Amino acid sequence: MTAARWLALGVPLLAVLAAARLERDRRARAAALLAAVAAALGVAALNESARRTGWYAFAPVHGAYRGIPVDLWLGWAALWGALPVLLRRFLPLPLALGLLLWLDVVAMPALHPLVLLGPHWLVGEVVGLLAVALPAQLLGRWSADGRHLRARVLLQVVVFATLLLWFVPSVAFELGGGSWSPLTGLPRAALLVLAQVALLVATPALIAVREFAGRGGGTPYPWDPPTRLVSTGPYAYLANPMQVGAAALLLLTAAVTRSLALLAATALAVASSTAVARPHEEHDLARRYGDAWRDWRRSVHDWCPRWRPYASGAPAVLRLDAGCGPCVAVWRFLARRNPVNLTIAPAKEGQLRAGYTGGDGHAERGVAAVARALEHLNLGWAWVGWTLRLPGMTWLAQLMTDAMIAPPHPAGGERCPTPSDACSTAPSPRSASTASPASRPAPSPPPPE
Repeated sequence: MTAARWLALGVPLLAVLAAARLERDRRARAAALLAAVAAALGVAALNESARRTGWYAFAPVHGAYRGIPVDLWLGWAALWGALPVLLRRFLPLPLALGLLLWLDVVAMPALHPLVLLGPHWLVGEVVGLLAVALPAQLLGRWSADGRHLRARVLLQVVVFATLLLWFVPSVAFELGGGSWSPLTGLPRAALLVLAQVALLVATPALIAVREFAGRGGGTPYPWDPPTRLVSTGPYAYLANPMQVGAAALLLLTAAVTRSLALLAATALAVASSTAVARPHEEHDLARRYGDAWRDWRRSVHDWCPRWRPYASGAPAVLRLDAGCGPCVAVWRFLARRNPVNLTIAPAKEGQLRAGYTGGDGHAERGVAAVARALEHLNLGWAWVGWTLRLPGMTWLAQLMTDAMIAPPHPAGGERCPTPSDACSTAPSPRSASTASPASRPAPSPPPPE
């Protein structure tokens, strides 16, 4: 069994090293590493499923993690993750998946008695290829070639969330004590409340990921970064919203599971981020963005958020339909709070009720536009805006707004059917005032007609 274990690790790693010599592109090599991480997490999760379904098992050996020999685990991750990404120019995805299936069908029985196959082990192979190898390959190939930005960001979120919320706690429990039982033993209502708290804690980090893709044109992966400096959204308040969100989620998990080992792992992760990752990141950002980055970095801190947002560049513009009472109420609400770097103006003829255009040209409409405007007030209201911009939340809020408050129509179109409606008190566009940037005091909100 010792020789089999060495071969299961050595052959894939040597193949990866040889393929890396053919693929000189640094971005592609980093994408292969990301695919290997995704595959390693997927193989670990597949192993948990196999233990419950009886697809396969491993003989008890030293150097195993939850029953799977670590050398087989790493070799599997290299084969299903890094190697096909490095050879993607020669191996189209269908061919790569077919070769991986053939290789596993040949190798798994040959590894007996190290690998113990159940009667339905081929089902496990197909599940593994579709649920582990295929996503890892898509993530790696898209990242290497810079394609399908939104899809690869979504896959990255799945990988990092799995790493943060499942794998790191599981390793901490395995090595230092603790278990999932305090969490799984909670009543269903308590689990629902805990999930909502976790979502609120994670909201700035999730919106920061979205900001990277939408405003920066990149991803959170250090070797697939944004192509533009991102200083909007959560980054107007905090320099490291993703790291802060990750640490907060780990602390919440450690508190619920009462795990000192996970608490220590959180402290280690924060220390690593501060001492190792931060200097490299700052050097890279200073080199790429120069004075714009330095100005932002002097005003925005790593772990302590600002109360009012950092203002940079041209002011954003929020246009609201001055013939709609709820829109005017939003106008007054925002203007009273002196928004930073935001101009509020009447919607032009033919526009919808609410539209937002950032200083960089980024545009939103409807509820999403108002949510963006909330980011210009303070941290509390920005958090409300970020929550409204979570996937699914914007659609739900827009649906409720259209149904119950203000149905959408182009500005300057049909007015309210009766004088008793809220829009009967709306100002005309001529009387609408504008909330100016932070450099100038905001005027009073628009008066009623």
